[in-house]
Amino acid sequence: MKNNTILVVAAHSDDEAFGCSGTIAKHALLGDKVHILFMTDGVGSRDTDLKKSIEKRLKSAKKAVKILGIVSMQNLDFPDNSMDSIPLLRVVQAIEKKVFDIRPNIIYTHHFGDLNIDHQLTHAAVMTACRPQPNFSVKEIYSFEVLSSTEWQSLGIEKAFIPNYYVDITNTIKLKFLALNSYHEELRDYPHSRSLEAVEALAKYRGASVGVPAAEAFKVERIIK
Repeated sequence: MKNNTILVVAAHSDDEAFGCSGTIAKHALLGDKVHILFMTDGVGSRDTDLKKSIEKRLKSAKKAVKILGIVSMQNLDFPDNSMDSIPLLRVVQAIEKKVFDIRPNIIYTHHFGDLNIDHQLTHAAVMTACRPQPNFSVKEIYSFEVLSSTEWQSLGIEKAFIPNYYVDITNTIKLKFLALNSYHEELRDYPHSRSLEAVEALAKYRGASVGVPAAEAFKVERIIK
């Protein structure tokens, strides 16, 4: 069977580690080629030494990419936590270019209902860039959950995250933790949802929901067979 070409589209570096790093590692171990596209530098909205912060985050991302077996990483320069300040078309075009260049058949990205505005717009841009067309490479699109964004949104809205696809990450959860530790400055102490304990609890809960020790949960956006 032909190996898959995977594209992960994330608003910020570290979103992939929280959202789908166990699944990424599983793809890589199976011989699939995983590429990742980050929309922003992930730290530009913070009142810190910006240049130093960007360098640190980039170093962390490169470390996580190596741990997970990702074959390529690209960082775009859209404004962090302010992607609503630019035309959506610009984001769509950037994603379209990446899709054209690598021709992925599977894409993972954010859920539209996340509280974070960059997550919402990244999702919208991916779905727009992947409009169904004849002979289009993308056959599967999945949205993932990111602790401290997905679960912080109001559960009363129609766009709440309700997973219907699960990936058993029992054999790759240690790689997920290693990837998260690459972003140690973004981790918090328990009971914050960005703690390793919370990540492990979610993985166990998602796993128990489908009868495995640990899992990552997704919302199916499209599958074409």
